[in-house]
Amino acid sequence: MGQKKYIAVAGNIGAGKSSLTSLLGKNFGWETYYESVDDNPYLSDFYEDMRRWSFNLQIYFLSSRFKHQKILMGLESSLIQDRTIYEDVEIFAKNLHDMGLMSDRDYQNYCALFDEMASYLKAPDLLIYLRADVPTLVKQIQQRGREYENTIRIEYLERLNRLYEDWIESYEHEKLVIDTDDIDFVNNPEDLGKILSLVEQRLYGLFN
Repeated sequence: MGQKKYIAVAGNIGAGKSSLTSLLGKNFGWETYYESVDDNPYLSDFYEDMRRWSFNLQIYFLSSRFKHQKILMGLESSLIQDRTIYEDVEIFAKNLHDMGLMSDRDYQNYCALFDEMASYLKAPDLLIYLRADVPTLVKQIQQRGREYENTIRIEYLERLNRLYEDWIESYEHEKLVIDTDDIDFVNNPEDLGKILSLVEQRLYGLFN
């Protein structure tokens, strides 16, 4: 178990990624790295006017996550990351383009930039995908009370969920899908224990 492991937690807005990242990091002794949200200079503007700010937001995320990715890959200790760089291109930018909120020109430019970055990336040793229906997402978004998230539309979350399902279905590396609608790994130790066992089995099982 001394070998360095790179774990990433993926999922829609409000799926519980940050909470699970923190809990797994604490239980396994992994370094934890979180998505940059509170200091994001575009996020509030984006939710007010998605068409105007979509490209700016996605470039910020891509640049920020790639910079962090290079740092993470240089670390010697095991680590767990809240959200992956792959979700930027496979989910969020794609959705904005599909909705007509990012122009063809901007989207093509964005994808070309990501393709250049991709050769420098290492896939996680384990990708944990938190699957949640929209009512679960809405409940958890409301509970955390970020003001700029109040304008998120149900349709937007539904579209993201569909893209997540398509992406996780085609994802070719090691993955663990956790259905979160009927569990509470934050407040229920038994639910958390089940997830810990699954993760440990995937990473450190007999045949790994």
